[in-house]
Amino acid sequence: MPDGTHNRPRNTGMELDLSWVLDTRVNLSATERRVASLPGRRTVKKDAQAAWLLKAVTCIDLTTLNGDDTPERVKRLCAKAMNPIRADILDSLGMSGRSITTGAICVYHRFVATAVEALGDSGIPVAAVSTGFPAGLSPHHLKVKEIEASVADGAKEIDIVITREHVLTGNWTALYEEMKEYRAACGDAHVKAILATGDLKTLRNVTRASLVCMMAGADFIKTSTGKEGVNATLAVTLTMLRAIRAYQERTGIKIGYKPAGGISAAKDVLNYQFLMKDELGREWLESDLFRIGASSLLADIERQLEHHVTGAYSALNRHPIG
Repeated sequence: MPDGTHNRPRNTGMELDLSWVLDTRVNLSATERRVASLPGRRTVKKDAQAAWLLKAVTCIDLTTLNGDDTPERVKRLCAKAMNPIRADILDSLGMSGRSITTGAICVYHRFVATAVEALGDSGIPVAAVSTGFPAGLSPHHLKVKEIEASVADGAKEIDIVITREHVLTGNWTALYEEMKEYRAACGDAHVKAILATGDLKTLRNVTRASLVCMMAGADFIKTSTGKEGVNATLAVTLTMLRAIRAYQERTGIKIGYKPAGGISAAKDVLNYQFLMKDELGREWLESDLFRIGASSLLADIERQLEHHVTGAYSALNRHPIG
């Protein structure tokens, strides 16, 4: 994304308000009805759909988090981030000359410096997963050091994982203090708190963890590492978006949202965009408040855009990512 992605006031947090946290409830049946009705209530076609998909591209945290990652793979991913849609497709869409990039590149600490160098002066930030990603069970002092090392290497965003145990045992004070320390270690880098919602068991736990992380200074709240058995869902998204809205009403601060894991089809990302706009407003369709953690999603979006301009579907392997 071009420079200036993060021009909003940082979330400085607030004192832990346990009464607010413990009084929070989620109506499961109402949540399920709301998300089940979404595909039938919202749809876009043709040029409008192409416009929504191009907007989604600018919000993707293009990600590689594999054990066999190499510097060359990361460099190829960075090249794709700077030119995510083929020039001929953009020309056909009337978008030639427009600067369209992904929202960020997301990698392990090992590849932060590689990505920073490859991205050069593109303005695309590097996000580093940290704090013992994905399980988050490393010693706490090492988690803090990992954050500091990634920031020193040039990461502008840090995706931390919370200690799920704190949520599952109701130790909200421990979660708050942990998140505050992570936020402090990030310095000027923006921090995304990964809740690993598939491990939290209930939507009530999800909304309480969301509130506590925002109170402790998280700039974004994020669903998943992508490594859990269940990752981003629309029900979890609705729950987290309403926590963001409640926090904004209380503090005036706008918090970003990032669904991650399992969003690989263009038709699926549209539902997340619709929900964002319905629940929080137009501002949350921009990359400073909305990110999508994905790798294969970009390939499907490019494929759908090519179909829009040519009328024919191409093979997915014609749209490599990295």
